[in-house]
Amino acid sequence: MRTTLPELARMSAVGVPIAMLTCYDASFARALETCGVDVLLIGDSLGMVIQGHASPNPVTLADIAYHTAAVQRGSQKALILSDMPFGSSQISPADTFRNAVPLIQAGAQCVKIEGGSEMAATVEFLVHRGIPVCAHVGMTPQSHNQFGGFRVQGKDEPGAARMVQAARDLEQAGACMILMECIPRSLAERICDSVQVPTIGIGASPACSGQVLVLQDVIGLGPERLPRLAKDFSPGTEGVSGAVRAYVADVKARRFPDAAHCY
Repeated sequence: MRTTLPELARMSAVGVPIAMLTCYDASFARALETCGVDVLLIGDSLGMVIQGHASPNPVTLADIAYHTAAVQRGSQKALILSDMPFGSSQISPADTFRNAVPLIQAGAQCVKIEGGSEMAATVEFLVHRGIPVCAHVGMTPQSHNQFGGFRVQGKDEPGAARMVQAARDLEQAGACMILMECIPRSLAERICDSVQVPTIGIGASPACSGQVLVLQDVIGLGPERLPRLAKDFSPGTEGVSGAVRAYVADVKARRFPDAAHCY
């Protein structure tokens, strides 16, 4: 039986960490959930790790729908979360809803939308029409051109305060999870204390309800120099399954991320 959003909320409420990884095909979907991964994220990171682009922005809605369907067919238990790619949600709420529908039809149980308080109306529109939304704050990769690269966000107090408020606004709008990426650990913990929904970190804090990484980084297929937020779990383990099981174990024990992988 497939994991549900209420189950993730219960895990968060009782302090059971959530292990999430990106996934793009049926074979890895089967392998990852066998290793204990709770959530499979069809991330627009596929633009870089699968398609070879320099950023996620060339990824299309059709790409995400295709990979979502593949992951759905290969899995039986893990919850499926799909990214809304660049240009598919930075528009009117009604158009965003129309773009989210193919992802739900392909098998996603929830869609992920990047952005702060400005996306609250869109989140509310989707949620009221039956599409669950995971909000994504902090370093939102689709906005890397605006940030001047993939840089840590929320380092000063005005920026941090805006992010805390954004998390509250998005929760109030109905977001079922808040994913926070590449922000100072202290800010991540402020956000965790400010919302009731599950929080997912990547380069954030072990205090989050769960963690997510890009699969290729975890199994040793990432770039030679990984970003600080990532970790290769393959050394000393046996194959893909060994690396994934090590990642899941460290997330569940709150050993990851440690200080070396936070900001």
